Amino acid sequence: MPRRIETLFLSGPAGRLEALLEEPEDAEPREAALVCHPHPQHGGTMHNKVVHRIARGLRKAGAVVLRFNYRGVNLSEGEYAHGEGETDDARAALAYLRGRYPELPFTLAGFSFGSRIALRIACQGEDAAKPQCVIAVGFPTVYRDRSYLEGCTVPRTFVQSTNDEYGPVAELEALVNALPEPKRLVLVEARDHFFGGALEVLEREIASLG
Repeated sequence: MPRRIETLFLSGPAGRLEALLEEPEDAEPREAALVCHPHPQHGGTMHNKVVHRIARGLRKAGAVVLRFNYRGVNLSEGEYAHGEGETDDARAALAYLRGRYPELPFTLAGFSFGSRIALRIACQGEDAAKPQCVIAVGFPTVYRDRSYLEGCTVPRTFVQSTNDEYGPVAELEALVNALPEPKRLVLVEARDHFFGGALEVLEREIASLG
């Protein structure tokens, strides 16, 4: 049976949100995953190459994956809302995904700005709405507000390029070491924040987390 691929428009807090739903290639999904894209004011969309690789890795691990564009990006309605509105957009996308696959456990993932969105939702949600894990790829340590991470005990995996200019390894290691368990840091030998020269390796690492 061919896998399901759907282009969708979801109801978001600032209007419709453009989205893409993809099921695994060769089996029924074992989990549901939402992937959040990088900063919308710096060219970030759900078709970003790192986001694409995260989604493909999750599908290889057996997940049905929902990607979406924040408000004001491509065909999504609304305007940039300084991270707060984008977090609400992600919550709306997650509500759709969980409503569509209510029997499946769920994972939150994101790249760069999107990793912060995913962690915010996971760590600030009610217990009944907490994911089985969060995958934070390319976490940007340049943002100093990390209060949402304090006391968070959702399983978190940080996947970082060894040459990330927005999240240097030494800074991220210090941050992760200060967080409560369970947590994990995976380093990928790559040229830059966008995992230059190592996208295949990134995809394999994501797939191995399932």
